[in-house]
Amino acid sequence: MVANGEQSSTLHALIRRFRDALAPDAVITDPQQLRTYECDGLANHRVVPAVVVLPEDAEQVRSVVRACAEYGIPFVARGSGTGLSGGALPHADGVLVVTSRMRRILEVDIANERAVVEPGVINLDVTRAATPYGYYFAPDPSSQQVCSVGGNVAENSGGAHCLKYGFTANHILAMEVVTPDGELVELGGRAPDAPGYDLLGAFIGSEGTLGVATRITVRLLRSPESVRTLLAGFPSTDEAGAAVSAIIADGVTPAAIEMMDALSIEAAEQAVHCGYPEGAGAVLVVELDGPAAEVDHTFAEVQRHCGEHGAFEVRVAADEAERALIWKGRKSAFAAVGRISRDYIVQDGVIPRTALPEVLARISALSAESGVRVANVFHAGDGNLHPLVLFDGDHPGAAERAEEVSGAILDLCLEHGGSITGEHGVGADKVRYMGRMFTSDDLDTMQRVRCSFDPENRCNPGKVFPTPRLCGEAPGPRRGVHPLTEAGLADQF
Repeated sequence: MVANGEQSSTLHALIRRFRDALAPDAVITDPQQLRTYECDGLANHRVVPAVVVLPEDAEQVRSVVRACAEYGIPFVARGSGTGLSGGALPHADGVLVVTSRMRRILEVDIANERAVVEPGVINLDVTRAATPYGYYFAPDPSSQQVCSVGGNVAENSGGAHCLKYGFTANHILAMEVVTPDGELVELGGRAPDAPGYDLLGAFIGSEGTLGVATRITVRLLRSPESVRTLLAGFPSTDEAGAAVSAIIADGVTPAAIEMMDALSIEAAEQAVHCGYPEGAGAVLVVELDGPAAEVDHTFAEVQRHCGEHGAFEVRVAADEAERALIWKGRKSAFAAVGRISRDYIVQDGVIPRTALPEVLARISALSAESGVRVANVFHAGDGNLHPLVLFDGDHPGAAERAEEVSGAILDLCLEHGGSITGEHGVGADKVRYMGRMFTSDDLDTMQRVRCSFDPENRCNPGKVFPTPRLCGEAPGPRRGVHPLTEAGLADQF
């Protein structure tokens, strides 16, 4: 790293370039405004960037990235900032490229069942644009009212309906991307399966380490003829988990099967008054969609399995309003936990579905032994757990104990043949766990892909990989404030 004097001169020159290329209010250097961008949804990791830029189109993104390449300055792309792994955590010595002003839906092509959007377009707005034509965009993270499509691409986001419809990767056809050296390239294409290496697949889920998406072609699906939703209350997660296994084993593939335990139900009730069954140790939200005759038949089977495995109440949504209320409790669960805990860690791991009872029992034992409460809410159909580890940061040692429990839960997932992340990504938060899941050779192979896109390691450095490895990677972003920001860099512009 260059000395502070030389670094200051470099940043001065870089910011002048940005001010020439972007709108007057699109370059942020004021220390207080910069703090707005110091973290994403993972608030326990904070870094203040040296400068923030808000480009409005692909050419402006290109000019920003080219300037960063010319001056050797790292950069990080950010959408709505709803990520939960620190994937958009800024670099203290670098530029944060925020795509929130790139919110145009460029095309809705119903004849070819696709839409073309900019990266800052909100996930749910794609469905809103397609609904009048009888279509929708399937990936539906819980934050879909605020998260951006570009961020969904970076993290390969899922959502409640990924059990049947898959993750973001299954719904992206093509992308325009600015590479780390500032070139504008096309990945994928209009053909269903473009020839050559699947560079589109490599980019999706790369967590912003391979470039910045500036235009995204998404697949649209026809809205189903029938949608049926039920809420089932169970005495405990054991009975609810057994019902899930029975439903899947019977050959039924619901659009979604979601589970919440008693603690997460308590939080949701306080937050949104969703009216879940009183006294439930767990609830299942099960939704089926498709042709009406098929949905009616399989829905009866789901109801039967819930009853046979201990459900003491099964409530069927009579209309769209009741369906929305059932989903409101589940979709609000992460934020709702703030009603019962001052601080919490949102964890994300995957286990085989059949291991649910054992793993949930182990999590309960971990909680009891440590005195750290854990609320469980997850995609039960595909074993994607989202334990919420609760603590009060004002109590000495509480945050450290919560981190220990959080890490132990990931170890449980690996012990049962699962993964350290299902949809939130590795980011900055889970870097230290990658070595537990992959060998050094595995990590080196992945890093070679990264180096082929970004040999200078300027694009979102310090994320995904646990240590400096190949292509001269420097250690990850430092916590805190850039010294030039602290000295009042903004006052000089």
